[in-house]
Amino acid sequence: CHPVPKPESRMEVCDLSPCPPRWKVTPAGPCSSSCGLGLAVQLVTCVQIHQGKEILMEEHLCPVAEKPLTSVPCVIRMCSYEWSFTEWTECSTSCGNGIQTRQDFCLNPLTRKQVNPIFCRHFPKAIVVRGCSAGPCPEQALGTRSCGAELQTVTPATHLTTAATAKEARYKDLDLPLSAEPAVTQEQTKETSGGVCGNLFLDATGVINMTGVESSDCTVAIGRPLGEEITVSVLESSLNCSAGEVVLFSGRMMWRTGCRKLPLSLINSRTNTLIVKQRVLLPGNGVILQYNSRTATKKYYQDCDKQLFGPRGEIENPVQLPDQREEVVCRTFINVAPRHRIAIRALSIDLGNQSNHTHFNYILVRDVSTMKTMVFHGKQQFFWQSTGSQAEIEFHE
Repeated sequence: CHPVPKPESRMEVCDLSPCPPRWKVTPAGPCSSSCGLGLAVQLVTCVQIHQGKEILMEEHLCPVAEKPLTSVPCVIRMCSYEWSFTEWTECSTSCGNGIQTRQDFCLNPLTRKQVNPIFCRHFPKAIVVRGCSAGPCPEQALGTRSCGAELQTVTPATHLTTAATAKEARYKDLDLPLSAEPAVTQEQTKETSGGVCGNLFLDATGVINMTGVESSDCTVAIGRPLGEEITVSVLESSLNCSAGEVVLFSGRMMWRTGCRKLPLSLINSRTNTLIVKQRVLLPGNGVILQYNSRTATKKYYQDCDKQLFGPRGEIENPVQLPDQREEVVCRTFINVAPRHRIAIRALSIDLGNQSNHTHFNYILVRDVSTMKTMVFHGKQQFFWQSTGSQAEIEFHE
């Protein structure tokens, strides 16, 4: 309180008449979620102090407009939610080709309880529909062709582009060495008003300075080949936490948001990609990050999966691998610079032996930022565009 003058100590006459009723709040209980956003319940009662004792009063005697909330938000920063599934249903047909389905739900791995699906929105979801065969139908055994045989598969070579100009470097499938490819070209930096904002970093290690950017929202992405994972440490932070400035780290299997104690944090992507989004209110504030890559501790992909980083590339399916099980669903992950969007066009289709194809042959395209999916069947030579900078393709059968 310095330099405010301190008043003199003095004795005053006590007023022993009852104090007016007031609200009393007990400490909040445990957070309803073990991770991410939840609610903590606190007990709010109306009390009155009379002769040094607390008396419980009816709620209408306390000022209604001043009543505290009975539930307050609480956040536990680190999340590790995951998709879980019910058992597969019976085959939809008694003979011939049919489908099986299962329900998905978001699971808290610590409590093993279902939670709101929004907590799993950044995580890849496995298939919920698959083909099945219940044996030949009587008409098929007699050589009669069933109507199901008219439905054809799509196995296209697919073309990928972004809104980037032809000036940008072309990155091939990053299962190949990266040493010859720059992470961010000088042209890329000049074209971006926020400097590093909107860029994709592909080197094995580096430093990203997100301080002093002009825009309030700044997003960068880090990408590595499948089989690696990314670790990020915060070297410096000038974020104003009390003003609501925050940074978000998100990947296919994790998300974490925070502000305080960031310089002590070590973030592990658990997969080969990571997006960092910074929101600042005051010009000049931000974080400085150092990232490294290493061999992943757990395998999060299949041998036939592919990773593309753009700005353009080609996708071919099927991928022939030795000893590959027939039911394997191969995926292609596409990540481009956050300021770009993805367009996928089916160029050519080879149906092969048409009698082997059924209605559970399809291509599923997932927009990762919204987790919305599109399914393309038959001979459909489709064209698809993303709302964000990440997409996944699954080839079924």
